[in-house]
Amino acid sequence: MSVSIFETASNIYPRAIEQRLQIENLIDPAAIATSRLTEGKDAIAGLTQTPKTLPPRYFYDDRGSQLFEQICELPEYYLTRTETAILQKYATEIARLTGACELVELGSGSSTKTRILLDAYHKLGYPLHYIPVDVSAGILESSAKQLLTDYTTLKVRALASTYELALERLAPTFLPSRTICFIGSTLGNLTPSESDEFFARIFAALEVGEYFLLGVDLQKPKSVLEAAYNDRQGVTAAFNLNMLQHLNWRYDSNFELQNFEHWAFYNETEHQIEMHLRSLRSQTVQMRSLNLTVEFAERETIRTEISRKFNLKTLQQQLQTQGLIPLQTWTDTKNWFGLLLCQKK
Repeated sequence: MSVSIFETASNIYPRAIEQRLQIENLIDPAAIATSRLTEGKDAIAGLTQTPKTLPPRYFYDDRGSQLFEQICELPEYYLTRTETAILQKYATEIARLTGACELVELGSGSSTKTRILLDAYHKLGYPLHYIPVDVSAGILESSAKQLLTDYTTLKVRALASTYELALERLAPTFLPSRTICFIGSTLGNLTPSESDEFFARIFAALEVGEYFLLGVDLQKPKSVLEAAYNDRQGVTAAFNLNMLQHLNWRYDSNFELQNFEHWAFYNETEHQIEMHLRSLRSQTVQMRSLNLTVEFAERETIRTEISRKFNLKTLQQQLQTQGLIPLQTWTDTKNWFGLLLCQKK
């Protein structure tokens, strides 16, 4: 269903902005009802297997989102500022390569980096049409309001949706082409098989000649990688431990945060950072609303996240196998982060 946010706020925003914005909720109400019935099953599955795991989605309650914003500003956490610098240096080149096109961003959040691309397309005189995709309608609304105020010729069609559903439902663009953007190194959270499935969905969503812009973190010295996930201020540790606080609130659990510690290390065999929560003692945790009792041995861990680090040549081959042909790759001077522009052939 299609809903304009101005149905509830038409007295606040000028008509000129209202005409340039559309928000669509693609998440089926029936699916939402079903998800409520199955809520917590992913936590049960993860905590009853060996080794224990939890999905990264449990990082992001309000406190977790605030802590992640702080992480992005840490001196050790090079990822955000390095990708931003690459975009600032090469955004105009990207815009020239694609020509006038609609920008679709998966996991848009606050759309901060997207502004760099919008500025480049605007500078070249191209029309601005942006489709942010995020599961949070609130984030979509707030970021759209600001973008439409700052870019007076921009049109936004925001999709409150999962990636999978949004890619299936993309309408034909009225611009000459389309670029799907997946920046921010989120690909690293997917396993190799999940990455292949994701690339297949991107391929299916694009028409021949359209583009895919991908940002990835690259392999680098272990010392640099481990420092980025073990910052001196302890913000990443607080972010990781906050997952347990989120579970306490959501599932009426009694995790005691002082009984766990943050543990992040680089798995050199798999080329991935692994974040874990490690139990400091033998203990029992009750998750009352899930009717679940979880036993922990001393030093047993819960893996909360993987963040794969890529080799550019290997990744280019994987993309090409999926029908997404790399046209141009950009990196920073240290080769710490990569930005790839691919085209469906």
